[in-house]
Amino acid sequence: MIEELLAIKNIDVYFVMGIILFFGLIESIAGFLKNSNRKKGDWIQEILSFLILGNLIKPVIIFLMFSLGDFFFPQYRLALVPLSFVGLFTAYILIDDILQYWYHRAAHETPFLWKLHRPHHQAEEMGYFVSYRNALVYYLLMPNIWWVAIILFLGGGKVVALGLILKQLIIIGSHSRLKWDKPFYQYAVLRPLIKILERIIITPAFHHSHHGTSRLDAASEPNGNFGNMFSFWDQLFGTARFQNSYPKEYGLQQKTNDPWTASYFYPFVKSPDIKSEWSAGFKKTDTSSLEALPVSLTKGEAYLWCACGMSKNQPFCDGSHHGTKFKPQKFTIKITGTVKLCNCKKSNGTPFCDDTHLSLKSTS
Repeated sequence: MIEELLAIKNIDVYFVMGIILFFGLIESIAGFLKNSNRKKGDWIQEILSFLILGNLIKPVIIFLMFSLGDFFFPQYRLALVPLSFVGLFTAYILIDDILQYWYHRAAHETPFLWKLHRPHHQAEEMGYFVSYRNALVYYLLMPNIWWVAIILFLGGGKVVALGLILKQLIIIGSHSRLKWDKPFYQYAVLRPLIKILERIIITPAFHHSHHGTSRLDAASEPNGNFGNMFSFWDQLFGTARFQNSYPKEYGLQQKTNDPWTASYFYPFVKSPDIKSEWSAGFKKTDTSSLEALPVSLTKGEAYLWCACGMSKNQPFCDGSHHGTKFKPQKFTIKITGTVKLCNCKKSNGTPFCDDTHLSLKSTS
């Protein structure tokens, strides 16, 4: 029955459009769109990205893969057709999702990929179309699209169609402001169910946490929760942080005034804002030093210590670590007063200074 349904031409496209319309209608009825602070440029970029992805990038990559396949490996055309649909689909979707996990994680840990993924995290509101908010080149390099093209060449059109439907349902649902999982956290009788569900698929609370501005917000984890469809990759590789609430603030710590053209067409178009990572000649600089920084801290208040050494607000984090493997360290103190925080980034007791910088001075 499922295979017969998937055999209908463009059935996956119809389902995806239905999913988008469903979440768009619900967000509109709920008043999210009416009360939105989103700018015109946000909508232009997201809609343009959606259209170019589906009507240009994917078709071109598929055409290229078929051309290369027919030239170098013609004997493998439709090689997957005789295989079991269930087994093939399971293998396809798991490989697709782990590829996306590592690509997404790499986009947070490498400078160039971060600049291509930065538009996604610049959004200060979640919404069903935010899932398509990335730079053009980000999608050109996305391994999942090339993986889809390979499977299509090998004759796995039906598994690709079903995979696209399920993927978009989960992804759009986890980006939406609908927060369909919220009742599960509110009612005790439903909590055991969501505890199981969130450890399998990506829920709104899990992914919204990833879009939170800062770890100072207990519901935010912008340096983790990289999963696309399934959360077990994050659990396996130590980047999962389960939440039962949603961030108070979304977007980046460092606010810049970028036109949507720079956001989408970087590196071909640069931002006029010299503070932006998309501006010409932008470079992060090392702001650490071989001096401890005495600061006045308040008991019980949370702070984020800069671990990357590039914050312009030393010794505290300002978000400059994005695009690196560094993560800010969240901490509190037990007694209100002045303490010395490490600014050489080499202390064995971070975030506090242990005078390691003195030995560094003697060798410099």
